[in-house]
Amino acid sequence: MGLTLRDLPTLNALLNALAALLLVVGWLLIRRRRIEAHRRAMLAAFATSALFLASYLVYHFQVGSVRFQGQGAVRAFYFAILLSHTVLAAAVPPLALITLSRALARKFDSHRRIARWTLPIWLYVSITGVVVYWMLYRMGL
Repeated sequence: MGLTLRDLPTLNALLNALAALLLVVGWLLIRRRRIEAHRRAMLAAFATSALFLASYLVYHFQVGSVRFQGQGAVRAFYFAILLSHTVLAAAVPPLALITLSRALARKFDSHRRIARWTLPIWLYVSITGVVVYWMLYRMGL
């Protein structure tokens, strides 16, 4: 019993939620100066987001766009979230790659400078990804 195309939106939401959790854990760990644990958490967040991206692309290449069914104020809210999510999601891969490469190169000053931007953007995108999923597939409109 494997995953089907129909299961991918739920998998994507779970991967987004896990990435958000790992990002928060990684941030808490670095605040406590637990550098090695921070490194592992952030690498896991990166891998989780990469798996999400692969699954998301497979799903949308097969299915295309999914139309939001809500009307009125909820529709406006959905599109506001979707627009901000989409614009910022395009920034996450390059930001994450630059942030990760600077850390792996042990360029910690420049890593910290960009991580201050990468973390909140990546976290917002991961959380709003779950919100978009819920509104699109689970809201019951």
